[in-house]
Amino acid sequence: MFLFEGRENVVSVELRPPRAELDAAAGMDAWIDTYHSVTGLVRDGMPVFLTDSAVGAREENNLRHLVINLGSDVPRDRVVPFLTSKHSLAFCLDYAERASHEGFSSLVVLGGDKSVGAPRCVEHAWQLREKIRRHVPALMLGGWANPHAEPAMQASYLSESFFGEYFLTQVVSHHDRAKVDAFLDAAAQKNVAMPGVFGVFFYRSANPKTLETLRQFLPVPAEGLTRDFAGGATPEDVCAATIRSLRAAGVKHIYVSNLPVRKARQTLAAILERV
Repeated sequence: MFLFEGRENVVSVELRPPRAELDAAAGMDAWIDTYHSVTGLVRDGMPVFLTDSAVGAREENNLRHLVINLGSDVPRDRVVPFLTSKHSLAFCLDYAERASHEGFSSLVVLGGDKSVGAPRCVEHAWQLREKIRRHVPALMLGGWANPHAEPAMQASYLSESFFGEYFLTQVVSHHDRAKVDAFLDAAAQKNVAMPGVFGVFFYRSANPKTLETLRQFLPVPAEGLTRDFAGGATPEDVCAATIRSLRAAGVKHIYVSNLPVRKARQTLAAILERV
């Protein structure tokens, strides 16, 4: 597998491309920053996952922007776009076909938030992965798991009709170690053998308003983070602590989310020095 071949422990990065609705000047500047970050990270051997919060036509534009703005000098087999099922089935299959045609080796295929935006074209993400696998069998497909949810159920999802070669997880913290251990134990009991890439969020502060906002989108161990920062830890220290905790739990593969785009490469290097 291109993400894991010959490497026991992989550190990767999750970045969010510039918003499609930015005006021309702002969009160009943002894409220049994204291009430099992705290029540097990929050349360092880091796989890069590129998420997208947009739906419908904007996500199609996102793939087009990736092709145009990343150019031909970025190895696309280490760049992985995200696709949700919140589109028509025809759109999703065309997206996958085009991604493969343009040299991307993998997609992360998710269901998408049911509470907002367009409806899903399928009830569950595995159903879309199954259809994409039939339509574009060359693509490696990734899915999703959540260590914060009921462990046995999450392990069952991974062991039954997953239709993927690897999975990413919701972000976790060193303050979530018990949940990580329970998830890993459940996966082992279900004989889940596929690689898992565990998410680590780069918290930049313990500002209460910021943490409260983040709680709308992801699990945030606010009390633990507040103690960390109050004790003098830097954002890099806090992120490194989570990576060390995951390594101690036996996790092999990690992605780091919320890095500053302009300094993603330098920030990641500072984190890994502390690890």
